[in-house]
Amino acid sequence: MNKVAVIGGGAAGLMAALEAAKNGALVTIFEHKDRIGKKILMTGNGKCNFSNLSFSNQDFHTDNTEVLNKIFKKFSNIDMMHFLIQNGIMVKEKNNYLYPLTEQASTILEFFRRELEIHHVTIYTDLQVKKINHMKQGLKQNFSIEFTLLNQNKKESFDCVILACGGKAAPQSGSDGSGYTFAERFGHKIIKPLPSLVQLRSSETYFKSIAGVRCEALLRLCIDGKTVTTESGELQLTDYGISGIPVFQLSGTAAEALDNKKRVEVSIDFIPGIKENKLFMQIQAQIDRLYNLKQSVSYEEALYGFIHKKLLYMILKQSGYRPEDKVSALKSQDLEKLVHRIKNWYVRVVNTNPFTNAQVCRGGISCMELSDQCESLHIPGLFFAGEILNVDGRCGGYNLQWAWSSGYVAGKMAALKL
Repeated sequence: MNKVAVIGGGAAGLMAALEAAKNGALVTIFEHKDRIGKKILMTGNGKCNFSNLSFSNQDFHTDNTEVLNKIFKKFSNIDMMHFLIQNGIMVKEKNNYLYPLTEQASTILEFFRRELEIHHVTIYTDLQVKKINHMKQGLKQNFSIEFTLLNQNKKESFDCVILACGGKAAPQSGSDGSGYTFAERFGHKIIKPLPSLVQLRSSETYFKSIAGVRCEALLRLCIDGKTVTTESGELQLTDYGISGIPVFQLSGTAAEALDNKKRVEVSIDFIPGIKENKLFMQIQAQIDRLYNLKQSVSYEEALYGFIHKKLLYMILKQSGYRPEDKVSALKSQDLEKLVHRIKNWYVRVVNTNPFTNAQVCRGGISCMELSDQCESLHIPGLFFAGEILNVDGRCGGYNLQWAWSSGYVAGKMAALKL
């Protein structure tokens, strides 16, 4: 019977511990917060969007797609859904997003608590792992974990260790980057962690005037003047920049570009449902109609009904107009420029929000040093799972699915390790 230590009591760690125990291992979880699963409770706005029915390589960023595919084949999104259903957790689907039927993240956490207790997993909380030592004893690997619990220094030995201690995102949930230090000591390369699924900041002062506005928009991420990706959905405007799911989807790539000192801009189409030339004609028709009725049309009247008033005022001001200015003498080329700005509003991005606001990390332990069993290619018996690895996914349950899949594989393989 293998003794397996799981460092970290988040989603990946809980799945790893449960799967290791189910495969006959004697398992101990080491969690430095006061309780396990804190980050699970934060997911999906407390509803726990645990996976997604729509699934492809395009939903993830990593430095080793091949090993990622092999891990997902061992435990997929469909496997996770059936895993919960078979264990009494009913599931519901909304636009391919998967949730527990209760729409309560606590349902998932309590399920894991129950199963870990049934399978006799030991859980230590409120402790600090000081050191992980490794040595080879004959054909067997041996790991000695030194930790402090209740102000007492302790040491325990294990056959395998699973590092599932997260990255740096949402440090309030327990992810403090300490796992990177352990991995580096074992010779692993750490790709610089950066905030992902996070808001983007701009130095433009006009954002204070439009803070709180939400609208459907099409976003293009431009790096050094070249469009690299597009996203659409509800855009949220804040006093410092832009937020919302489409921004989150762009943010990891933006963070990398900013870290490499590249110019980052987001082009916003505030009226994505209509082409630019057709929008121009509709606004011109409104101007003509109003002018025939009253012989005097303001910019505000001309654009009324097309765009949120706060956005309209901001765009007019930044374009050199006032809402009350008359457009009776408006030249066609002036209107074309105004319409073009509404459809292509460029925001210079100067930073992301910090890890405190990020949902996940981009970067981490290089997956080029990971086997498809989630085992280190440097140290036999050392396994990794979850966000500590250089894998991050889109919004929509993808990051939790990575935690479940990598945790499942790491736990099972650690238990069966000879």
